[in-house]
Amino acid sequence: MTVTHETRIGTLYLEASEVGLTLLGFSPPEEPGTSPGAAGEKILAAACEELDAYLDGTLRKFTVPVDLSGRSAGHRRVLDGLAPVGWGETITYGELATSVGLPVSESRRVGGAMATNPVAIVVPCHRVVGSDGSLTGYAGGIERKRTLLDLEAADRMLF
Repeated sequence: MTVTHETRIGTLYLEASEVGLTLLGFSPPEEPGTSPGAAGEKILAAACEELDAYLDGTLRKFTVPVDLSGRSAGHRRVLDGLAPVGWGETITYGELATSVGLPVSESRRVGGAMATNPVAIVVPCHRVVGSDGSLTGYAGGIERKRTLLDLEAADRMLF
């Protein structure tokens, strides 16, 4: 079962298993998931609450559990490598590759994992940028990526 959640950056689509969030996307899944059960429903409710707080700028670190068991070990390794990249920080594809034990030449492989990240925002692939700091592809679109990065940078701006 897919839950929709209306936010200031548009409609988000969420699904959960009994152990964690399995989908947070910007478009509906091709095949909706099954009923999440009681534990999954609590996870979905927590995810929506945390997303609202994040988008309001009051939550800096998600605590909702994530279930990446449907991903390959290689993709999980890269997605897990985003955990140390905190609020307001960015990392390049090459830096992320080396941080998970891959050669910098595997930047495209990292990009592939980011492109198929099933749990956007919570697994913060929007924080991955090109080697020159440029914004590159994002499943939610470059404009949303910019919005998320601007949100995280807002409290660091000097007036």
